[in-house]
Amino acid sequence: MKTRLFAIIAVTIVTLTLAGFARAQTTQANANENGSLTTSDRTFMKKAGKGGMMEVAMGKLAEEHATNEDVKAFGKRMVTEHSKANDELQSIAQKKGVTLPSKQPSVKWTSDKAYMNAMVKDHEQDLAEFQKEASDAKDPDVKQFAEQTAKMVQEHLDLAKDTQGKLK
Repeated sequence: MKTRLFAIIAVTIVTLTLAGFARAQTTQANANENGSLTTSDRTFMKKAGKGGMMEVAMGKLAEEHATNEDVKAFGKRMVTEHSKANDELQSIAQKKGVTLPSKQPSVKWTSDKAYMNAMVKDHEQDLAEFQKEASDAKDPDVKQFAEQTAKMVQEHLDLAKDTQGKLK
């Protein structure tokens, strides 16, 4: 009887020890996943989130108000592709415990030319920032996002310059 009681206690201790070890491993894995972000990675994510929302908002205005069909098409592409990039960034942010800006930007329409000028300038700046983050990011998920998105931003910049050149 004492042997049986001793065996039950031993099994219980081993089970609790293993459960505690497994929990510690899971906690450590989560800490590694969330703790790998540097301040610059976090700052980049927040700035990219804010900029992505701005691209979508301005793209919607271009779709609605532009008089030039190429400008409308550019705006539509901005909405589609930046919405997708925003969703990818949001997924990474949730995984890493980062809260991205959620306040929708207030934008107003002035003209096709003003929009395209802004898009060229904005995409030039964004390209430099995404390329820098692709090079410098410490977190592999953020680095991959920056690399992939930099390619998209380069395409947008080329298209923005082309569209800008077609306007009077």
